[in-house]
Amino acid sequence: MAFIPFSLLGIGASMAAACTHPLDLTKVRMQTMATVGCHARPSMLAVMRTTIMEAGVLSLYTGLSASILRQMTYTMIRLSSYDEMKAWLSKHRKPSTPELFGVAMFAGVLGGIAGNPADVLLVRMTSDSTRPPEQRYNYRNALSGCVELAKKEGFEGLTRGMSANLTRAVLMNASQVGTYDFIKTRLLAAPVPVLDYQFKDNLLCHATASCLAGTIATTVCSPADVMRSRLMSASGKQSPIDVLRRSLREEGPRFLFKGWTPAFVRLGPNTILLFVFYEQLKKGWRTLFPSS
Repeated sequence: MAFIPFSLLGIGASMAAACTHPLDLTKVRMQTMATVGCHARPSMLAVMRTTIMEAGVLSLYTGLSASILRQMTYTMIRLSSYDEMKAWLSKHRKPSTPELFGVAMFAGVLGGIAGNPADVLLVRMTSDSTRPPEQRYNYRNALSGCVELAKKEGFEGLTRGMSANLTRAVLMNASQVGTYDFIKTRLLAAPVPVLDYQFKDNLLCHATASCLAGTIATTVCSPADVMRSRLMSASGKQSPIDVLRRSLREEGPRFLFKGWTPAFVRLGPNTILLFVFYEQLKKGWRTLFPSS
């Protein structure tokens, strides 16, 4: 697969992210509120309502440039590398399920490394308004924010929260991409017992598999996602252990699933849109270049 399909995967992921960005912003704010002095547990709708009342409807798209940069790095790398490694394995024999999950996890690592700076910017830009004015980052957009981050914090800033982010990336790619592939294969292999319906490789199959994969991915990734958001929103030196201990002491184990609802509401449609775009792009590429 050449560079053009790689970029198209990123564009498709960006389109999906643009549709669900308000939910991503709400999720990050719910996850990071305790780190900026807020110990209440507002609901998803309460956070969205507050955001709109304070800065208008368009404020729900704060940090969209960072989200697009993230899709053009993290998502593009993890999807394209998984597809390439799966294709390489398939040349020799049919890959087993454990092999595919292993490939998905490794592809997640590659994507997590490539997308970490964009993740830092996304978390900071979407949660900035919840911080005291003197502690805000005030990045104008993702590109200028990346330059400012590199200048002020250097390599440490660009890799902030890397351990939690890689953990999340591995879990996400395995539970989203790997699970989607697994469920899709099972749906196409035999009729569904309860429904007595045989799926075909079409939009219905892609939507069903991606919806189930999105539910699984949200639950599996929630603890790492919360830790990632809190580490990346912090400005001082804080280790994952310090953040985990303090959060457990102040909020209890439930903090690991803060923002689950907006994460699920976001990731479900996002996963569906992502894989629908992904499948159509692959079909279009194979139609245009059948020998590739």
